[in-house]
Amino acid sequence: MIGVSKDNKLKKLIVVGDKVLIRPKNPKDKTNTGLYLPPTITEKEEVQSGYIVKVGPGYPLPSFSQEEEPWKNTEEKVKYMPLQAEEGDLAIYLQRHAIEIQYEGEKYVIIPQTAIMLLERAEDLF
Repeated sequence: MIGVSKDNKLKKLIVVGDKVLIRPKNPKDKTNTGLYLPPTITEKEEVQSGYIVKVGPGYPLPSFSQEEEPWKNTEEKVKYMPLQAEEGDLAIYLQRHAIEIQYEGEKYVIIPQTAIMLLERAEDLF
């Protein structure tokens, strides 16, 4: 599993809002009895899994500035409620919410955090 480091191509990507960038795991292409399945069958399953590569900042929170006057022109800093998902987690997600992209020859999916059903966080996943 590749992560984001200073010298790789993923540092240029910025995930926005509550979105998560996932590198899908290779689905089983063979049944228990030894029958090989075409890629169209395995990609259309409703539930998929993959490793989280990058996460967005989270959900933007409204700002409540009571000490300032509303007509003053002030620079507003946006605050975010962070996501539960973290880089390196194994995610089980709903495929119907996934948007597939190709980035420099690799296949990734972008999903909102609400499409994630389960996260597995362990040091020994890789």
